[in-house]
Amino acid sequence: MKKLEDLQELISKAVTKLSFPLHPAELYEPLTYILSIGGKRMRPALLLMACDLFGGDVDEALAPALAIEVFHNFTLMHDDIMDNAPLRRGRTTVHEKWNQNVAILSGDVMLIEGYKLMMQVKDRLLRPILDIFNNTAVGVCEGQQIDMEFEQRTDVAINEYIKMIRLKTAVVLGGALKIGALIGGAEIKDAELLCNFGEHLGIAFQLQDDILDVYGDPEKFGKQVGGDIISNKKTYLLIKAFELADDKIASDLRALINKKDFDNEEKVKAVTDIYNELDIRQYAETEVHQYADKAFKALDEINLPEDHKQYLRDFADGLMVREN
Repeated sequence: MKKLEDLQELISKAVTKLSFPLHPAELYEPLTYILSIGGKRMRPALLLMACDLFGGDVDEALAPALAIEVFHNFTLMHDDIMDNAPLRRGRTTVHEKWNQNVAILSGDVMLIEGYKLMMQVKDRLLRPILDIFNNTAVGVCEGQQIDMEFEQRTDVAINEYIKMIRLKTAVVLGGALKIGALIGGAEIKDAELLCNFGEHLGIAFQLQDDILDVYGDPEKFGKQVGGDIISNKKTYLLIKAFELADDKIASDLRALINKKDFDNEEKVKAVTDIYNELDIRQYAETEVHQYADKAFKALDEINLPEDHKQYLRDFADGLMVREN
C-alpha cells in the first residue's frame, strides 16, 4: 500500500506537468495560476488510494485523479466570484487578478479540461465513470445553490444543513473513491460501499470544520477563528443553538446576528458564550462521531483484506483528529 503523502506528492508533480494552450493567454493562464496555488490535493489522492487498495495500477488512475483536482479548482474559481473573495490560500483570486469575466470563462474551460482528463479511462469503464463524475458535479452545484439560499433564510433545519454539506463537500470525496475503486478492479457493490464511506466521512469532516472554526487554535487552524460567526454563516453550531435556545437566548443571538456595526472579537466571544451555555460543542461532536461511525460501518462491509481496511480506518482517524 502506498502512503497517502506519496500519492499527494504524485498528484502535485503531475499537476505541474499539465499543459494548456498558450492562446488566448487570458483564457488559459488562470488555469495554471489557480492550480499552482496548491492545497492538500486530498480528493485526487483518495482516487489513487482507492485504486491502489483494490490492486489497480495507480498510473492508470492518474488522469482521472487530475480530472478531480481540475474540477475542484474550477468550483473554487467560481465560488470565489460568488463570495467576492479577494484571496484564495493567501494568493489573489482569479477574478481579482484578471477580472470577473475572465474568471467565469476560464472556469468554464477548466471544467471541460477536467472532462478531457476523465475521458482517458479505459473504454469499458468510460460510461460508468462519467456517470459518477456527472452526478458528483451536479451535486456540488446543487450544494452551492442551497448554501446560497441559506443566506436569505432564518429557518434552516439540521437535516437541510447536513444535505447541503453532503452535496457541496462530501459527494466529491465519495465520487473520487468510487471512481478509483472501479479503475482498481473493484466490484460495483464494493465501489458503492467505499463511496458511502467517503460521503459519511466527508460530512463528519465538515462538521469538525464547523467546530474548529469556533474552538480551534488560531496558530494551527490556518484560518481566522470565528470567521463563520463574523459572517453569520449557517453552520451546525448556529442552527443547533437556535433549535435549543429559549426565547431570551434566541433573542440575544438574533440581535448579535442582525447587528451591523460590531467589534469582531466581541461578537465572536458573545456568540461562543451562548454556544457554551447551550453545550453546543458537545452536540456537534456527537454528530461528528455518528457520521464517522456510519463511515466505518460501510467500511466493515467492503470486500477487502483486513490490513487494507485498517489503512482506511487509520486514514479516517487522521482526518478526524486534527487541528487544521
